[in-house]
Amino acid sequence: MAVSAQYSVTIRVELDARHEPLGKLTAAIAEAGGQLQGVDLVPGAGPEGKRVREFTIDASDRDHWERILRAIGSTRGARVIDYVDRTMQMHRGGKIDVHNKYPVKTRDDLSMAYTPGVARVCMDIHHDRSKAFEYTIKKNTVAVVSDGSAVLGLGNIGPEAAMPVMEGKCMLFKEFAGVDAFPICLDTQDAEEIIRAVELMAPTFGGVNLEDISAPRCFEIEDRLKESIDIPVFHDDQHGTAVVTMAALFNALKITGKPIEELRVLMVGLGAAGVAVTKMMLASGVTHMIGCDRQGALSTEREDYQSGEMTGIKRWYAENSNPEHIHGQPDDVLEGMDLFVGLSGPGIIRPESLAKMNDDAIVFAMANPTPEVMPEEAAPYVRIMATGRSDYPNQINNVLAFPGIFRGALDAGAPSITEEMKLAAAKGIAAAVADDDLAEDYIIPSVFNRDVAPKVAAAVVAEAKRDGVARLNEETGTFQAVEAG
Repeated sequence: MAVSAQYSVTIRVELDARHEPLGKLTAAIAEAGGQLQGVDLVPGAGPEGKRVREFTIDASDRDHWERILRAIGSTRGARVIDYVDRTMQMHRGGKIDVHNKYPVKTRDDLSMAYTPGVARVCMDIHHDRSKAFEYTIKKNTVAVVSDGSAVLGLGNIGPEAAMPVMEGKCMLFKEFAGVDAFPICLDTQDAEEIIRAVELMAPTFGGVNLEDISAPRCFEIEDRLKESIDIPVFHDDQHGTAVVTMAALFNALKITGKPIEELRVLMVGLGAAGVAVTKMMLASGVTHMIGCDRQGALSTEREDYQSGEMTGIKRWYAENSNPEHIHGQPDDVLEGMDLFVGLSGPGIIRPESLAKMNDDAIVFAMANPTPEVMPEEAAPYVRIMATGRSDYPNQINNVLAFPGIFRGALDAGAPSITEEMKLAAAKGIAAAVADDDLAEDYIIPSVFNRDVAPKVAAAVVAEAKRDGVARLNEETGTFQAVEAG
């Protein structure tokens, strides 16, 4: 297993100052397979004749730490004092906090921020509740809501265990788009209770980001909330993935020169993300798509469709794809395909099967942490390869989408995020890669490209205006009246 920052450790070591074995230590760490990231002296630490240094090292797992610790401890003149798991340390006490925008140091400050002055603001909102967008945090606030039922690749781990992920999501909102996001982990997996809980908290927020809620409940929850509340509701696992995938595809097609209408696409993995990607591709002009689940290619001629046993969302998929009624497992269906999209699990595709795809094949293998086929194995057979991983080129990552999408929706005061706004976001992400820079290994911008979120936000605002859903009055900076729910 490759070393990773997720297993970064800081080891504090006491060294003999007269015969400091620093060179031997670095060699021992390298021999143990650790990747040394830094060495720092701890001033004033240690008894006379000793120095204390901190070694920051990336490892592959916790067992690897033990091998590195033994290697350091067996080096003459070195003694391990302590070590710190840097990932766990980052999460200690949570990763986000709240700061006041204005100081409260005088009676005047208090009388304006709280009683009695706050009463004037309350009554203004009481008479026109749209003013909550002007005078409260609502204008810049998103609730990141989860029930912990489908967390990353960890599964149903519950609301408390989901909190670190939701906190991380909130960090990304703030870091890339200046949006104040709050983690809301609900202790229920009942769809009705989740819907009601979000409805009850909606007055506080300007938008709702649904996160890590398992299918098929996530579809109903999002659809129902879109109908019942007047702020944007966005299930990122679905739509964020779809937006970034489409951005990558737009740029991939620029390189290959293939028209989207003639594209033959195989989708493997028909959960929330796979269905959303499919819907966006169909809306963008794709006409030939086949979806595969564990039983193989979906079709209206498949036995479980004929018997009525196929679930509702898969029935929709079968009815809107696979016009030729092709059957078989992914390796069988790959023949003659231009694009493979994987949102399933590791090792789904044999590398040699990719040879059956058309020339200039495109592969988006997005299963994490191990994709459906490894890039180095796919390289002989495909022209463009993308994954969900940061250690390979062309990382398809939702962080490119959701901060800018919500930034734009909040700035426009939009009550919803339309399909056209999502497509505009995808084009905004794609446009962040200049034509001169576009290449097989660079079809999607880096997640650290600070131009992405502003470009996406601007595209979303412009589309909200065209769609007629922008509520912000640009002349006055106020919002149009919001109809009572």
